[in-house]
Amino acid sequence: MEALVQWFAANLSQFISAEAVVFIISMIPILELRGGLLAASLLKIPETVSIPLCIVGNIIPIPFILLFIRQIFKLLKKTKLFRGLIIKLENRAMGKSDRIRKYEFLGLVLFVGIPLPGTGAWTGALIASLLDVDIKKSSAAILIGILMASVIMYVVSYVLVGNIVS
Repeated sequence: MEALVQWFAANLSQFISAEAVVFIISMIPILELRGGLLAASLLKIPETVSIPLCIVGNIIPIPFILLFIRQIFKLLKKTKLFRGLIIKLENRAMGKSDRIRKYEFLGLVLFVGIPLPGTGAWTGALIASLLDVDIKKSSAAILIGILMASVIMYVVSYVLVGNIVS
């Protein structure tokens, strides 16, 4: 993940502001808020700017995933080109769904909020959609999870990494 963050920061910052780079990174699956905050700390963007920027960037795709991903997957599975990829994505997401299925709201909060590889708002929204979790409940859980991840990643990015890099 760090290599991806550094690549985006190095290549995009030539063309757009550092804040825009962080915002875009926060919207990208896999990197999301954790990658955005890490990039922000490396680009020396103040926490007061980067945290809201990363939260908003991470939230923007979530309603679209919750509302439309099942229809998009259904459509893409009809094409030979994307069928295998979509089935693989569904299986991977459902393989991580045990906590969410068992604890639903709290499971989704923890899944999104604890920044581990393969977790985050994108995957949480995908799982919630595939499990047909109520959209209001899943939206609230994902938002709380994003806020929780913000606190954890602030400590990692600005306190730990920031002190090592400085």
